Amino acid sequence: MAQSLVMGSYDQARALVGRMTAVSVSSGPVNEAMIKYFASAAEDSNPSYWDEEFADAQWGSIISPPSMLVHWVVPPPWSPGEPSGGHLAPQILMTQVPLPGDTIINVSVDYTYHRPVRIGDRLKMVEELVDVSAEKTTQLGTGHFVTTSATYYTQDDDIVATQTNVLFRFSVGDRNA
Repeated sequence: MAQSLVMGSYDQARALVGRMTAVSVSSGPVNEAMIKYFASAAEDSNPSYWDEEFADAQWGSIISPPSMLVHWVVPPPWSPGEPSGGHLAPQILMTQVPLPGDTIINVSVDYTYHRPVRIGDRLKMVEELVDVSAEKTTQLGTGHFVTTSATYYTQDDDIVATQTNVLFRFSVGDRNA
């Protein structure tokens, strides 16, 4: 289910800069089966995901592909005891910033990895609203650039990775033809 955008003003959005989300915690530990399933789907033959002997020598254990990082903190779509329809997707910070504009497009995502994600790690993530630009006009239309930062931790509060995301929020009808 798509999340709707919170509408509001630039001043309302700027007032939220520095706000952080609640911590999202993985529903279970990083595990070898999911790593191999993911690597298989991507046809990724990196021995760090497949060969225990190689991975032990290189990393101390089999590790998770870096591109799996977000997957570990997304809840399953359904679990027993949940209301009909299953889990609601966690609130995505960028959709909760009150701004004019009904469309978002991702401009960039940058990751910095501090250490590999290993089997048994239980990840958690917190996201912060870093910046909301003044109104800018691009070829897509007039809107605001929204910058968020997410930090991924282990159960022991070791930082695994940081992510900076920039998106452009605008109204489709504002495009200059």
